[in-house]
Amino acid sequence: MKKLIILFSVLVTAVISSSGQGSSDYGGGIKLNVNQEGTKYVRFITWNQTWFRASQMNPGTTIGGEAATKSYDVGMRRLRMLAYAQISKRYMVLAHFGINNQTFLNGGASGSTGTGGYGAGKKPQLFFHDFWNEYAVIQPTKENKNSSLTVGAGLNYFLGLSRMTYASTLNFLTIDSPIFSWATIENSDQFARQMGFFAKGKLNKLEYRFALNKPYATNLAPGNASTADKAVAVDNNGKSAFAKTGYVEYQFLDSESNLLPFKVGTYLGTKKVFNIGAGFYSQPKGTKSQVNGTVSTHNINLMAVDAFLDMTIGKKEKNMAITAYSGLFNYNFGPNYLRNLGIMNVGVADANFKGTDKLMAGAGNAQPMIGTGTIFYTQAGLLLPKTKEKPKMRVQPFAAYTMKNFEALPTSVSNVDLGANWLIDGHHAKITTQYSIRPGIEATTGNKKSMGEFIMQLQVYL
Repeated sequence: MKKLIILFSVLVTAVISSSGQGSSDYGGGIKLNVNQEGTKYVRFITWNQTWFRASQMNPGTTIGGEAATKSYDVGMRRLRMLAYAQISKRYMVLAHFGINNQTFLNGGASGSTGTGGYGAGKKPQLFFHDFWNEYAVIQPTKENKNSSLTVGAGLNYFLGLSRMTYASTLNFLTIDSPIFSWATIENSDQFARQMGFFAKGKLNKLEYRFALNKPYATNLAPGNASTADKAVAVDNNGKSAFAKTGYVEYQFLDSESNLLPFKVGTYLGTKKVFNIGAGFYSQPKGTKSQVNGTVSTHNINLMAVDAFLDMTIGKKEKNMAITAYSGLFNYNFGPNYLRNLGIMNVGVADANFKGTDKLMAGAGNAQPMIGTGTIFYTQAGLLLPKTKEKPKMRVQPFAAYTMKNFEALPTSVSNVDLGANWLIDGHHAKITTQYSIRPGIEATTGNKKSMGEFIMQLQVYL
């Protein structure tokens, strides 16, 4: 009889929690207790982000073989599932899998093309984003509530550098990450993850995260330059030396949870947080360049400092809140290193394009994203006051600005993002609208050019 009661309580917990997690309405989320005390459990999180876009294409773009100056499309930005199990008070295992960036013509299974069952954009590959085990060496006690140390290993998200590098994709302030903060994205990492060992913890108000990871192999061939000032470093790390990473921050106000590495983008007035942090990522011989037939290797050394503020303002019953983040990033990948990227880029270059306004970044919505040089990024948002005790929707307008000064470009470039979160049920059910202006530089003239893009995102997570 006792076993039946325990089983019933487990099932009831799972059913009650299955509607969501992370707010007072949902309690602990989808949580399955393994023992009666609830100290051993499995927790599940799932989310979906769907994008509707109207984009201005870079000059010289084709979509589906036809010249295109604009694009209207629907895409699956993220479809994810995460589960972690507390095996004991000290031991935890985490698994995170899903798909990203599926459009009507790309992002499908490996080798998918044309039409039919495995046509372009169909049946994308489900893969692990994270999979690690961790052990709590030092746990908080009554006498020392804010000191801890946990070590772990596996496919992990501990790539140091900045708060944005650890960003949770569930609760962005803007519609998405600025991307450049994932500095090795899809080159020497697996969707911002690498395999290795990590240590995390707290020392009173100080939170720390360090890792020793083995970057994935890269083998791009460097072009042959006539002089050193024209040399271009490319991703080529040979047998791949270990990368050392770390991020340390001081939490002046409320302490943030570090059970999981994912950093909250906006707390929507539920916490008072002010943090200042600094981080690094370093890999020996990560890139190569070539001058007059002589190949040189270059260390990758990336550093960042940042600050994050999130707190309520005004009358308590109105629950207004401000969120702000700023970061300064200094990247050194070697001489003139530059990566041009576009999120869910549906455009390809037109081989017959004769225009003089062709951009250095290429076709579609590609832009200068990551490179040797400096980047300044800032964002701010305001959660507007409640008009009713239980409003049907909260509104949070926001703005973001990026200044990129890359060695490989003749001039600095800027991004501007303006938008709003329409919070139906916090981050669990929200609509985000954003208009972005991305930069471009004409390849022949060096003149700056700007293109616009409007995105509406529908997000649901439990």
